[in-house]
Amino acid sequence: MDTITLDTAQALVAAALAAAKADYGKPVCVAVCDGVGNLLAFARADGAPPRSIQIAQDKAYTAARMGVDTDAFHARLKREEVQARDFCDARLTALLGGAVLKSGAGAVVGGIGVSGLASAEDHAIVQGLARRVAADDI
Repeated sequence: MDTITLDTAQALVAAALAAAKADYGKPVCVAVCDGVGNLLAFARADGAPPRSIQIAQDKAYTAARMGVDTDAFHARLKREEVQARDFCDARLTALLGGAVLKSGAGAVVGGIGVSGLASAEDHAIVQGLARRVAADDI
């Protein structure tokens, strides 16, 4: 997979919504971006918090733009003693729940963000889906 297609992005959104409902019984917002952070697909499940709309999009954007999951970006900020705003990009976030999407060869093809659950739960959903993308299983 060289890029994330609209069909793949929509399948990822559907899979994330289903996982949140099945595993946690709660609604979420899900965003999928291409390899440079442009939004490809988004959904807000009925009842998902309005604040989660932008958060999910920013998590996906951060993962794609920085080429790392948001937990790794968070660790980098702590390690280097800097803040996200130091990167001069207001959309970057260090909240858990954003995963970089990579091809089987390791190239960055996109990002996915989930918001609406506890951070660890958002993170678990995106990690599972990122593994599926790398395995070309979605």
